[in-house]
Amino acid sequence: MKIAIFGGSFDPPHLGHDSVVKNALKSLDIDKLIIMPTFISPFKKGFFADEEQRFSWVKRVWGEVERVEISSYELNQKRPVPSIESVLYIKKLYNPSKFYLIIGADHLQSLEKWHEFEKLSSLVEFVIAKRDGIKIPKKFKFLNTKINISSSFIRENLSQKDICPQIAAEAKEYYLNLKDKLQERVQNIVQILDEKKAEKIEFFRMEDYFVDVVIIATTMGEKHALFLIDELKSRLKPLNEEFLNIQSSAEWSVLDLGDIIIHLLSEEYRAKYKIEELLNELKNKQI
Repeated sequence: MKIAIFGGSFDPPHLGHDSVVKNALKSLDIDKLIIMPTFISPFKKGFFADEEQRFSWVKRVWGEVERVEISSYELNQKRPVPSIESVLYIKKLYNPSKFYLIIGADHLQSLEKWHEFEKLSSLVEFVIAKRDGIKIPKKFKFLNTKINISSSFIRENLSQKDICPQIAAEAKEYYLNLKDKLQERVQNIVQILDEKKAEKIEFFRMEDYFVDVVIIATTMGEKHALFLIDELKSRLKPLNEEFLNIQSSAEWSVLDLGDIIIHLLSEEYRAKYKIEELLNELKNKQI
């Protein structure tokens, strides 16, 4: 049996993904294409749509397509899964005579740094899906996909036209609800900081970053920072906010809420490190 694996977060499944699926079925000599949604990508901290929602979308889009199998293997692990682990699982399951691993061209630069790369490359032949005009070395087989679509752009702009039509309306509503909930949480934090005399409060919505929102505020000193931290904890925990980590110092405290990071800085450190400039630079690169 000849098999290809196509993994991804599918957050959401879009026409770029669909182009990869169609091109793979058409141009690769395979008996089965296994589409494998990730629980969390090894290259990202988290996801937007949860694993059950993404798996449901993938099944609705490609579940009835001939020669396609939807695998929940990585989702079931409840953790980031390196490609070598998924490949070994499929190898044990099917023992394919030919094994392709489809990856996006944006992964080429870091490919040799993947976990157990030498072993992985001995088990599979990499197939590269064209993306963003990235040049593909001649040694690789490639899929001539011509659609360049960003999942982050879809989520930020709620663009239905780029989402697979089977789930477009539902996905738009889903991400809209996520945005509303995130905005409410940010407003709660900003309100607490403002009430308790934090100054120069700013927040930044981030895409393709390790958190969704970064909040920055200036404190009036170490005691004020500790007071703000206590106030945030006492008022946000009843709202089901989880504080994953808190690092506190006289000049700079950081509160990690998973998808939201709060920086509380003294006026001197705020001026010295200019976090706002860094975040604006990152946002401009994402556009």
